[in-house]
Amino acid sequence: MAGEISVERLPLTPDMLWPVKEYKARDLYFYLEQTDEMLPNGRVNVKNYGEMIMLGGYSYLGLIGHPKINAAAKAAVDKFGTGTHGVRLLAGTLSLHNELENRIAEFKQAEAAISMSSGYVTNLATISSLLRKGDTVICDKLNHASIVDGCLLSMAKFVRFRHNDMDHLERRLREANPHGRKLVVADAVFSMDGDIIDLPEMARLCKKYDAYLMIDEAHSVGVIGKTGHGIEEHFDLPPDTVDIKMGTLSKTIPSAGGYVAGNEELITFLKHEARAFIYSAAIPPASAGAAKAAFDVIEEEPWRVEKIQTNYKYFANKLTDAGYDLLHTQTAIVPVVCGSLEDTVMVARHCQLNGIFVQTIGAPVVPEGSSRLRACVSAAHSLEDLDYCAAMIIEGGKKQGVIA
Repeated sequence: MAGEISVERLPLTPDMLWPVKEYKARDLYFYLEQTDEMLPNGRVNVKNYGEMIMLGGYSYLGLIGHPKINAAAKAAVDKFGTGTHGVRLLAGTLSLHNELENRIAEFKQAEAAISMSSGYVTNLATISSLLRKGDTVICDKLNHASIVDGCLLSMAKFVRFRHNDMDHLERRLREANPHGRKLVVADAVFSMDGDIIDLPEMARLCKKYDAYLMIDEAHSVGVIGKTGHGIEEHFDLPPDTVDIKMGTLSKTIPSAGGYVAGNEELITFLKHEARAFIYSAAIPPASAGAAKAAFDVIEEEPWRVEKIQTNYKYFANKLTDAGYDLLHTQTAIVPVVCGSLEDTVMVARHCQLNGIFVQTIGAPVVPEGSSRLRACVSAAHSLEDLDYCAAMIIEGGKKQGVIA
């Protein structure tokens, strides 16, 4: 019509941070790859690649496919079917959910526990529901995105401290509103660097400044501590050191979901106030049954914890000796720093074409100039396979000029 101003329609999606089109054009894209079969000994069958050594997954104790866990999942389906009648608060709570939560509480030496549909949802729901205007949430700079999103969604003042810097944490605690509650949140094991939070000093500071402490144990349960019970055991601290013990059911535990363990008051509150618990469907029976059985297996087969700890030290030493920077890793997450994104992608591609499932992690997930392969070691890996993986990463790094 006359007089109308023509305005160009904006695209549905904003610009992407990932150069996906470029990677695909150069045959360097290795994400969302289709796994066709889980194989023994930490191996997988991948479409277009065939059999590969899995160095990119989180099955730290090699429990995927464990016969006892599979049997528990099948028994849950036989008894309850494939779903529930809805959300937990209304008609969706099964006896199996209560049994799982009791088992988690026992494993983490807490009074009670709550399970949710994913680890991401668990962090988001817990942090956002607990905090109010006038409160302060204090977060390690390298915490997982789910923690950050929970902090942003809360009504509290959100501040960060430099990674694992306890002096900076103390400064943040001194600056916090003295009339509001204070919550300090950190990963136990950091998912991109593999290092461990300084829990003893963090706990001391929280006590000194009357702050509550929440620790995300997504990558620590089954991996650290003499028997794999996590960060409090690792530092030989009392089981009530951490107020809010968060964890996932999708890494060491080969299922799906997340959990929080703590005192009865905390868990009762979350079951009636955490929106993502109230308004999300319950964990499916098979997942609940598998998760419950997995906690039993960790305690029944302690050799798995010993094996993962032997394996990641063995693997890391080989790469360090070859000249790679692995940052400050102390766990099964081994960040093989290559520097530039281009160099990292090329080293990863060398490994992928030689039968190793490993991926590039670059900015903005990690700081510019610190792109890396994130290699995740499992108790299922043989030393021979770890030797081969290390050799291919070293060969690729030399070919690309990353190491001498």
